[in-house]
Amino acid sequence: MGDRLGFKNRVGLDIKDKYFLPAALCFVVTMRVMGGGEKMPKYSYKALDQAGVTVSGSIEADSVEMAKGLLSSRGYIPTKVAAESGATSASSGFNLQDMLSKVKIQDLILFTKQCRTLLKAGIPVLTLLQVLENQTENPKLRKVTAAMAQDIREGATLYNAYRKHPKVFSPLYCSMVRAGETSGALPEVLERLSYIIEHEHKIKSDIHSALQYPITVLIALSIAFFVLLTFVIPKFAAIFASANLELPLPTVICIWLNQVLVGYWYLLLGGALALIIGLKRYFKTEQGQYVRDSVLLKLPILGPLYIKSAMSRFASIFAILQASGVPVLETLRILSGTIGNAAISREFDRIRDRVEEGRGIAAPLSAAKHFTPMVVNMIAIGEESGNLDDMLREIAIHYDDEVGYAVKRMSEALGPILIVGLAGVVGFFALAIFLPMWDLTKMSQK
Repeated sequence: MGDRLGFKNRVGLDIKDKYFLPAALCFVVTMRVMGGGEKMPKYSYKALDQAGVTVSGSIEADSVEMAKGLLSSRGYIPTKVAAESGATSASSGFNLQDMLSKVKIQDLILFTKQCRTLLKAGIPVLTLLQVLENQTENPKLRKVTAAMAQDIREGATLYNAYRKHPKVFSPLYCSMVRAGETSGALPEVLERLSYIIEHEHKIKSDIHSALQYPITVLIALSIAFFVLLTFVIPKFAAIFASANLELPLPTVICIWLNQVLVGYWYLLLGGALALIIGLKRYFKTEQGQYVRDSVLLKLPILGPLYIKSAMSRFASIFAILQASGVPVLETLRILSGTIGNAAISREFDRIRDRVEEGRGIAAPLSAAKHFTPMVVNMIAIGEESGNLDDMLREIAIHYDDEVGYAVKRMSEALGPILIVGLAGVVGFFALAIFLPMWDLTKMSQK
């Protein structure tokens, strides 16, 4: 029987093997979770056939859009398509592969460059998406590309196909695709877009590299602080208490911290978790994002870096959108949603309102916060001379260099600050332990 079913040949096991059935069940469950053996969800539909008669039934598809496309290919005009009760759609069902697979920035850059190359070669959009679907290695991006191809078959524009996947393609990405479609210069726009994505990824990587060492030191320092308070201080405190010593202030503080940590650890842990969850939820609100980003811009070392990075992004995106033929008001609206800082985004909303009154761009910028005099003056010169695109590119180049210098200075400044902080913590614990030990030594010599 095992040979007839092919189990022995394919798996190398006999069906009579007592270990095969549990292994087979585990394999089936694993494939089910991973999505390998999962059936497509079913959708119930009502549609009109070619004679205008209403027909109904169910169909298997990955999404509502795909179900409508399949019905259209059969000559039906869908009037209602809905997921059947108990069925899970591909977007809402649990799929471990989708959870684990993430579209990395390198995958998106490569996807954009390949798309630009194929468009420049004159490949039709639908064929282009099919080629990218076959060549893309990232599972999630491959699935998104397939869904976009289906949308194009149903008559959607490329912009609308991109816009349906906000977790992969940012508002800036979609807006630039729309600008390229409108102006007929999509390959050039995609080339500029890939430059922006690659450049900003480099800046974020540099900042992450600069902060990696300080964060590691802070984590190690926190662990050492916890270990000393929990295990070391209590042992010395018992010795000092038995000797009836008058303890110095650092030792008293350490003993008090130990008592609080041991006696109320659950309150401290619960309070910390509540604070983290509360701040996380608050920062998801519009006002919370504004408060958080306003504080970040005022920090001593990170604040100037954030401002320079925002100015670089502002000038780069503004220049590209202007060169692509996007109107100024639409450009400001896009910048408001893609600048990456809620405090500066709110300034863009005010600037857009003043630009609508016919005041140009430089005058509203001069009255806004966070925009440096250099940015305002160069934009004013660009408006007067008619070379706004060139001025914006110069601003972007200048602040790209400024960001690089700021990251380098930040990494250089954080080193001494960490050394001073580390010396302070070590000195505090040294005083807390060795001052009473010194008194104990003097008592024993008497």
